[in-house]
Amino acid sequence: MPLYAVLVQEEAPPPDSTPLCWLLLTTVPVHSFAEAVERIRWYGLRWQIEVYHKVLKSGCGVEKAQLAHVERLLPYLALLSIIAWRLFWMTLLARHAPEAPCTLVLAAHEWRALYAFHHKTQQVPVRPPTVGQVVLWIARLGGFLARKNDGPPGVTVLWRGWQRLSDIAAAWLAFHPS
Repeated sequence: MPLYAVLVQEEAPPPDSTPLCWLLLTTVPVHSFAEAVERIRWYGLRWQIEVYHKVLKSGCGVEKAQLAHVERLLPYLALLSIIAWRLFWMTLLARHAPEAPCTLVLAAHEWRALYAFHHKTQQVPVRPPTVGQVVLWIARLGGFLARKNDGPPGVTVLWRGWQRLSDIAAAWLAFHPS
């Protein structure tokens, strides 16, 4: 089996840091600089794929399913994949476009319920909050402390918060049917 190696080295690292040095091995042919750059981009996406699978395994518990027949397993996997994607996408959006409106990730009743619960009020604003705000509130529902030096919330606390938000949003719909 042919194997290709791509060496990535940082020529001018920031002061007081170790230079980056990766040796990537691949079975995908690499015959040019452009192809090497493409393989490096692929590798850079690997971590995001790992996080997505973590949501599927740890959050959704996909490995705990004891479905023996493919006819039952495939719809189950499809549903959990949508849930995992939504949480993963919400996490990325909060980091890369925190000022975007939360309506990109939440339905109207979800953000209103979340706002009312978080602020302990029944009065919700006309203008929806930002993605960054609602992701922080959802993470807090999941146990995120949001201390000064804490990093951004991850998918684990968002998953736990999302489960609580589902119940809060259902209660909101029960008491605010219009």
